[in-house]
Amino acid sequence: MDSVKLGRTGLKVSRLCLGTMTFGWSADEAASFQIMDAAFDAGMTFFDTADIYSRWIEGNQGGESETIIGKWMKHKPRRELVIATKARGRMWPGANGEGLSRAHLIQAVEDSLTRLQTDYIDLYQVHYPDEETPLDETLAALDSLVQSGKVRYVGCSNYPAWLLMKSLWVSDVRRLTRFDCLQPHYSLLHRSEFERELMAVCRDQQVAVIPYSPLAAGFLTGKYSRDNRDVDSTRQSSGLIRQLTADERAHVALDEVRRIAADHQVPVAHVALAWMLANPVITSPIIGARNLAQLQEVLGAPDLKLSDEEVKRLNDVSQGF
Repeated sequence: MDSVKLGRTGLKVSRLCLGTMTFGWSADEAASFQIMDAAFDAGMTFFDTADIYSRWIEGNQGGESETIIGKWMKHKPRRELVIATKARGRMWPGANGEGLSRAHLIQAVEDSLTRLQTDYIDLYQVHYPDEETPLDETLAALDSLVQSGKVRYVGCSNYPAWLLMKSLWVSDVRRLTRFDCLQPHYSLLHRSEFERELMAVCRDQQVAVIPYSPLAAGFLTGKYSRDNRDVDSTRQSSGLIRQLTADERAHVALDEVRRIAADHQVPVAHVALAWMLANPVITSPIIGARNLAQLQEVLGAPDLKLSDEEVKRLNDVSQGF
């Protein structure tokens, strides 16, 4: 699998990023190891996780995904991997158990390093904004982590354009480590949030873009249809799936994706990812899997090159999402 630079940095990452939110949730340790082995063998070296994964399972405190990755990495060449994790959510009791304060971030990094069984994190991301903490405090804390060698690059997730731009300005004025990566929600069926302003900011400021949910929670794999809206899936009950399966426009868009996939004789998911990768602003879409079959369905997607006419057809049919 080809690699690409992470924004303006010199760090190179694989063209697809493995999202590991399912690890410790719908994929147990054995299945997670299988998925990571297959991904690594296919040339995927960029893995994304977060400290809160999989806190939503009863009895879990968070950190399960990082722990599984840490065990797996003990048998892999660490220097060939780019590990990204995130902090912001509640991880321990008390007033400082969540947020983007220096107090929380310094402890959260130490905890993530312990679970990952590594002495550095390649890409450390703030999971979502914290209105109660000044930007300069968050950025100064991240800068100190980079200076200490515990973190190599920093990024943000779920930031609106104005806040991303303000963060870059604060970093520039105070000469602090800046966000070199953005993780937005983006897909063929979720376009306007990113395309309205964020895309222009990332292009102008050379910020890498690693979108999550590029397959619209599985809708763009083709497993849902007008007649089959109740597919066995861990995301079946999600608001996004309920919205898309009930929206005739989404099915019309999926029909077009299916036609192009049939023309190229590739899985439906390849077309949705190839559409995204045709945009030079996009660095590495994050794809998740809860079993080996789901991973194998998307491997090879970066090899599909769509024509300008095919990209236009997809753009036209997905306008308004």
